[in-house]
Amino acid sequence: MKKALTICLAMMIGICLSTGAMAADESAIKGNVDGIVAGIDGGKSSTDYNPGDYDPYVFIMEKGGTMVVHPTKQGQSLSTDEFKPVYDALVQSMPEGVWVEYEWAGAGKRTYVRTTAGGLIVGSGYTK
Repeated sequence: MKKALTICLAMMIGICLSTGAMAADESAIKGNVDGIVAGIDGGKSSTDYNPGDYDPYVFIMEKGGTMVVHPTKQGQSLSTDEFKPVYDALVQSMPEGVWVEYEWAGAGKRTYVRTTAGGLIVGSGYTK
């Protein structure tokens, strides 16, 4: 009985810690995106940002779908049939920021996106 109680307690602690870590990750993601939007709105160029400098990586997309900053899709458009569900989710972006969900490469993604004053979409997220 003690062993079962110990195992249940350990599992509950693990769940609580992982939930807290996810909240911290979302807070860090939001902070990264908000900082980039503030920088761009303050006059920095979108190309001053390197997606790999952030964990998880960040991306910057034109409203029409072209990725300005992305680790593998830079210069490509997401407004094609292949990426339409992703594009449709990302263009829900607004100046105050919003979390969106979509499928990317067969996995569920949760991404925080925010629109700059000039209309660029800045985002970062994680696989659910």
